[in-house]
Amino acid sequence: MNILLTSAGRRGYLVKYFREALSGKGFVHVGNSSPVSPAFAYADYHVVTPLIYDDNYIPFLLQYCKKNDIKAIISLFDIDLYVLASHKKEFSDNGITVIVSDTDVISVCNDKWNTYNFLKGNGFNAPLTYISKEDFFIAYKNGMISFPVIVKPRWGMGSIGVYIADNKEELDVFYAKVKRDIASSYLKYESTQDTEKSVLIQQMIDGQEYGLDVINDLKGNYKNTIVRMKYAMRSGETDCALIVDNEKIKAVGEKLSATLKHIGNLDSDVFVSNDNNIFVLELNARFGGGYPFSHMAGVNLPKTIINWLNNCSEEYLCAKPGVLAQKDITMLDITNFLEESKQ
Repeated sequence: MNILLTSAGRRGYLVKYFREALSGKGFVHVGNSSPVSPAFAYADYHVVTPLIYDDNYIPFLLQYCKKNDIKAIISLFDIDLYVLASHKKEFSDNGITVIVSDTDVISVCNDKWNTYNFLKGNGFNAPLTYISKEDFFIAYKNGMISFPVIVKPRWGMGSIGVYIADNKEELDVFYAKVKRDIASSYLKYESTQDTEKSVLIQQMIDGQEYGLDVINDLKGNYKNTIVRMKYAMRSGETDCALIVDNEKIKAVGEKLSATLKHIGNLDSDVFVSNDNNIFVLELNARFGGGYPFSHMAGVNLPKTIINWLNNCSEEYLCAKPGVLAQKDITMLDITNFLEESKQ
């Protein structure tokens, strides 16, 4: 069985996990729109793809998959998810499984305003969130929210354009800065859906942050929730974390699974406030930067996914509590990948 990981970027560890899971019974192909992609170094085969929003992106992937006998596609990047979800049937008609949630699920996760309304509408605690400065200041004057607040992109990823405003003056500055950050990054593509309402102002929660891997099978059935207590963050990703067994937080993950009905992994960020309430902040319908901590603690979702694709029921989805891990920094020579792209 051959697997294609799209928009792999720096997720070399996931490439290694899938190669190990295949155990020589298939190849891992990696695609990315830039040849400057460390994940290429870990793959059996790699290819530079058109940009995600290029009209030729889907035809290119279809042709590549048919030529290389690819049986499944997994994307590792938020912007890629909706595009692939919109074309699942085209791939399925060619015997290729795209492991991505449906478009309505992706819309809830990628659009942080939709995320907020989904959470509030389904009985989850979520930080108060406002889609305009006018709405925020009305709430502020009525004593519903106070500074400091988070200012961030509505369609955001990682730590791009995320700021903490301590007062009105800083809010005005950061609000304008977020708009500039959006316009000068890949966030501009999804933000074109509503450029006038592309920035959110969000309540800041004091407490302990946790990350969740909420795992469903390929039919959206709940399997497990892995909870990690975050010790350190770097560039919007978990850098150091401890796997914990917290039934109260796991119950939130199970409810997310039942309500959202996503496919595969849901990477979620939650806060346990100082008064012990659980707030859900983010939903990402993909492998997230926190998955390696679950993997190190005994979870093997890549192997489980391959088993599911092969109609095998054996699963590896239990984590050992007490595992503390931290990401390391390594160097790779990727000169050849850049040279290949020029040929």
